[in-house]
Amino acid sequence: MDIGVFLPIGNNGWLISKSAPQYLPTFELNKAVVREAEEHGFDFALSMIKLKGFGGETEFWDHALESFTLTAGLAAVTERIKLYASVPILVLPPAIAARMAVTVDSIAPGRFGLNIVTGWAPGEYTQMGLWPGDAHFGNRYDRAAEYVTVLKELWREGVSDFTGAFYTMDGCVLSPRPAGGHLDIVAAGQSSTGMRFAAEHADHNFVLGSGVNTPRALAGTTAALRNETRRTGRDVGALTLFMVIADETDEAARAKWRDYHDHADHAALAYMSGETAADATDDASATARTIALPEGAVNFNMGTLVGSFATVARMLDEIAEVPGTTGIMLVFDDFLEGIENFGTRVQPLMRSRSGRAGRP
Repeated sequence: MDIGVFLPIGNNGWLISKSAPQYLPTFELNKAVVREAEEHGFDFALSMIKLKGFGGETEFWDHALESFTLTAGLAAVTERIKLYASVPILVLPPAIAARMAVTVDSIAPGRFGLNIVTGWAPGEYTQMGLWPGDAHFGNRYDRAAEYVTVLKELWREGVSDFTGAFYTMDGCVLSPRPAGGHLDIVAAGQSSTGMRFAAEHADHNFVLGSGVNTPRALAGTTAALRNETRRTGRDVGALTLFMVIADETDEAARAKWRDYHDHADHAALAYMSGETAADATDDASATARTIALPEGAVNFNMGTLVGSFATVARMLDEIAEVPGTTGIMLVFDDFLEGIENFGTRVQPLMRSRSGRAGRP
């Protein structure tokens, strides 16, 4: 099973809390994180894209780097780990994204892939005059399907004459092309529409774990993805997302987790809740719905593993046994300390990572 890290490209990572580690995103921080991950045998790293933060006392995600340019820099200072950049399809035309992707792939041949971000938060795009209106909520995956079609035509053939509802190419050319005419596409669809998009167009799909210390709770989501891939006949693996809060003992880890909750940045959470409520078309499983549920919004309601190093290792092995799971992407409260502890204290205890550890 692959292990990856969700890079801290926005300030304070994924904890909307005043007592969580507070830091700005910098290239030096992300370089240190990805190099530490590579040394400990991590298989991939992904950087998100966020164009407007949530504010509040912590100024949550008000400070964020750009994904493509960060990934290009990281590609030049790593040797093995696979890197994924995120592309906001409402901002970058597909022909430009295709060329940028090939450029990063030339820096790290065979180690680059692209995460497709359809865009569900209007505030990110209205500030730039790029929000296409609320119709986007209903057709964003149709737009994404055309976007990916153009990408793949350019990477495979070097030319595209695609004509669709959202994009029209007129002898659009691309050279050089990636080796083999292919770069991995990652999606993150949680809704039924998002799952269908992933099954038809992606190579991997991120799925959100849920609950605290409930590693198998994602089984229903991975099963839904497997059902969609049976329909398309494509092999699309589930990469699950979990936060790790680990310490020497279960009690110490739980105390940290309670403290983060007790000091939540409620103003930032309120802004996020307003953005996620904008789409009246989403079903209950959609990302925008689930991340703002009040019981765990302090970390976007992602699956959370809280406990001693041995407890976390056991739960990660349980996740690996969920059918359809091909990898886990991790976030930490403190990234550098968290990756170090994972590599030296957690990973050696995992059956699913036997023989995969990096440096001692």
